[in-house]
Amino acid sequence: MKNDLKIVFMGTPNFAVASLKALIDADYNIVGIITAPDKPAGRGRKLNESAVKQYAKSIGLNILQPSNLKSEIFIKELESLKANLHIVVAFRMLPKVVWQMPEYGTFNLHASLLPNYRGAAPINWAIINGETKTGVSTFFIDEKIDTGAMIFQQEVEILTNETAGKLHDKLMLIGSVLVLKTTKNIEQGKVKTTQQSENSTIELAQKLTKENCFIDWNDKPSNIYNLVRGLNPYPAAWCLLKNKNEELNVKIYDVQISLQKHNLEIGKILSTKNEVKVVVRKGFIKLIEIKMPGKRRMDIKSLLNGYHFDEDAKML
Repeated sequence: MKNDLKIVFMGTPNFAVASLKALIDADYNIVGIITAPDKPAGRGRKLNESAVKQYAKSIGLNILQPSNLKSEIFIKELESLKANLHIVVAFRMLPKVVWQMPEYGTFNLHASLLPNYRGAAPINWAIINGETKTGVSTFFIDEKIDTGAMIFQQEVEILTNETAGKLHDKLMLIGSVLVLKTTKNIEQGKVKTTQQSENSTIELAQKLTKENCFIDWNDKPSNIYNLVRGLNPYPAAWCLLKNKNEELNVKIYDVQISLQKHNLEIGKILSTKNEVKVVVRKGFIKLIEIKMPGKRRMDIKSLLNGYHFDEDAKML
C-alpha cells in the first residue's frame, strides 16, 4: 500500500540542499521548508540567507524561518501545512511537539555510522580520530540526540589523504540517495527499523571549539596530521607561532609527515627557501598550506616569498 506523502523539509546548510534537490527531482510533494532565520554577515552586516532558503526560493517553495521552534505561532503554521512526514538534514534539535506531529514520523539524515559519532561534528571527528570508514544513517527522531530507531545506513571509505571538506561533499551526495531511499520505503509502507545499540565504546562527535582545534606539537605525528585534515577547510587547526618578538595565531590547512630520528627540541621550526618543517616526536611535520593573521590562506612557497623565520622560531 502506498502512502500519499506531504513532506516538510528542515535544513540549513549546503549539505541539506542535495537531499532537498533529490526529493524535488523525484517529484515528492514538499509542502513547506523550515530553515534558520537570516543572519547578518560580513563587514556590511548584510542579511545572509541559508543555502536551503536560497534553493527553496529559486523553485518557489513555501519557507518558514522560526527563531523559536516551540512558539505557538510557529506550531500553528506548521500544523496548517498538514504534512504527514518531516525530513531533517543538518538542522537544529527539534522539540517533541514538532517531531511527533506527522503521521509517518520525523526522520533525520546523520553523517556517521550511528551509534558512533552522534553529535555536532561527525565528519570532522571521524577523520581526527583516524577512522578508515564512516557513512550516513537515517533514523526516526526521538527525545535524545541521534539515538532514534535506525532505518538505513551506507558505509563509506575514508581515504588517507581525505580532508573534512572532501568527505563532506562525498557524504552529502551519498546521503541524498539514502534520504530518497528512506522516503520511498515510507511511501510504500515498507520501512523497518532497528534500535541503536548502547555501549561504553561509542565515539561521540562533540562540538568543535578553539580548545579542541589546537595543535599539540608533542602529540604523535599521525594525530597532528589527522587533526589538520579533519579541520580543513573549517574551522581549521591552529597554533601559536613564536618568531622574533612576536606570538602569532596561525591556521594550518595541509601538512606532510616525515619520520626520522633526531635530538631536536619539539616545536622548533626548520626553514629553507622552499620549505618549512616543525620538529615533532620521531620526525618532522612539513607545512604545506598556512594562514597568517590578516592574510589569505596560502602555500608555504608563497609565504616564504615575503616572510622570514628566525633561527629560534618555534611552534608553541
